[in-house]
Amino acid sequence: MNRRDFLQKTIALSAATMVGTDIFAAKKLKTFGCQLYSVRDLMPKNAKGTMEALAKMGYELFESYSKDPFWGMSADEAVRFLKDIDVRMISTHLGLADINEALVEKAAKVGLEYIICPAIGPQKDLDAWKQKASEFNMRGELCKKYGLKFGYHNHSYSFAFVNGLKGQKVLLDNTDPSLVCYELDMCWSEAAGENTIDHLKQYGNRYELCHVKQLVEKDPKPKQTDLADGIIDYAKLLRAAKDNGMKYYLVEQEQYPVDSITSMKNDAVFMKGLKI
Repeated sequence: MNRRDFLQKTIALSAATMVGTDIFAAKKLKTFGCQLYSVRDLMPKNAKGTMEALAKMGYELFESYSKDPFWGMSADEAVRFLKDIDVRMISTHLGLADINEALVEKAAKVGLEYIICPAIGPQKDLDAWKQKASEFNMRGELCKKYGLKFGYHNHSYSFAFVNGLKGQKVLLDNTDPSLVCYELDMCWSEAAGENTIDHLKQYGNRYELCHVKQLVEKDPKPKQTDLADGIIDYAKLLRAAKDNGMKYYLVEQEQYPVDSITSMKNDAVFMKGLKI
């Protein structure tokens, strides 16, 4: 090999290495959203104004909550309002008892993709967890009728090892993937001592949404703070979520160093700068 051929091959190899490095380089999230429960002190007083303020912070996706997730608006009004502030409402939290056909139909008209059960409480034994899984499948059938998916949002008790089992695993193993998906609240999985990354590697195809919520401490009782100031490494966790098929990243915060709106501003800045 002459000197010129050697140099050309060396340059080509270096270029290929740089391209490969760029492909896997950490990048900023293109889109992120928030769970409106984060500003539950403001929503009942001025829902539209609060949503407008969140949109201006950079939240492009909303997950609603409450028995009236559209805050007094008709389906058409909600569609117009969300379009005006350039936000997509992709999901809402609803208790199992509140999920009915009229509401699911309205959610579909507004453009939601998911109806999420936010909590079921600890279950006493294997049969009780399986019964909840059966209920999830039934709600999934109703949601599927209107082109939506039913999902479940975990708390720490879902990952607690009690009576020889983890409820979250029972739910995952006994629900139909075509009917039921999951929303991973990483704060609560971490608070329970779960290895969230290993869990995502095993069950990542079942999780389509996640809650991004920060802990300042786990013990003796979990305490939350703004995203930039806690102990959970979200660059690492969200990279694992992305690698395992996560679709939507939603900020949620329930405890605040100052107040809810200040924390949501701080969290938006964090999410804009985060590279995964």
